[in-house]
Amino acid sequence: MCLFAILAGMFPRIAFAVYWIARPNVVDAVFGTFLVPLIGLIFLPFTTLMYTILWTAGVGISGWDWLWIGIAVALDLGHYTYSAYGNKEQIPGMSSGT
Repeated sequence: MCLFAILAGMFPRIAFAVYWIARPNVVDAVFGTFLVPLIGLIFLPFTTLMYTILWTAGVGISGWDWLWIGIAVALDLGHYTYSAYGNKEQIPGMSSGT
């Protein structure tokens, strides 16, 4: 696996972790608990980062913000899909050769 792919996969996690350390009050205001952003950091890091950046106090997420959230979800799911496709030879029953 290419170093670029590894770094691209780690970027949203690192970016959200730095954002969470730099602005813990914002992350607490958005999610209200410690568990939700931690789960987001592990499973959907880009979506969690985008949601936190786009969230507005008193309004939440509205209008075109949902488009960016949808793009972030697609990028997160695309990362998992690419990882699964790249490792398909290691999954039982998924070999491409005969």
